[in-house]
Amino acid sequence: MQLDPELSVGNGLSGRSAGILPAVRGLPSPHSDPLIAMFKESLQSIVEKTDGSLGALIMGADGLPVEKFFTAEGNDANLDVAAAEFTSLIRSAGKSGRDLDLGELRELVVAMGNVTIVMRLFNKDYFAVLALKPDGNLGRGRYELRKAELVLAKEFAV
Repeated sequence: MQLDPELSVGNGLSGRSAGILPAVRGLPSPHSDPLIAMFKESLQSIVEKTDGSLGALIMGADGLPVEKFFTAEGNDANLDVAAAEFTSLIRSAGKSGRDLDLGELRELVVAMGNVTIVMRLFNKDYFAVLALKPDGNLGRGRYELRKAELVLAKEFAV
């Protein structure tokens, strides 16, 4: 997979997380390089290890990205807009699961003609999103998201 660093987008922290992340477990400022680097490296690792990946994001339940990493092809596909749109689907599916006493939502997969979106929840406020080409390796993508959840979820614990 060819990644173009010029098109690989990162640091979706534009103002949004400045007020949110520090309140989460007393984290340092989201503008501190180690925290941002950890998020970016985790997303890049997911994308690089999953064949057919277009990009990965960490999203807030408010629909704004915390961090993102896209391939050149993923950057052209407006995946950050798609991820924001699917935030309402996460809220709706989570509410339905609770209302029907099925438990908390952990993962949601939406397969469309041109892209498959996998969303893995860290908690009720944050989740990871992986976008794959239709022939991308869904199983590996789910595995990589689960691994990232184990590492990153503690940073978003409330």
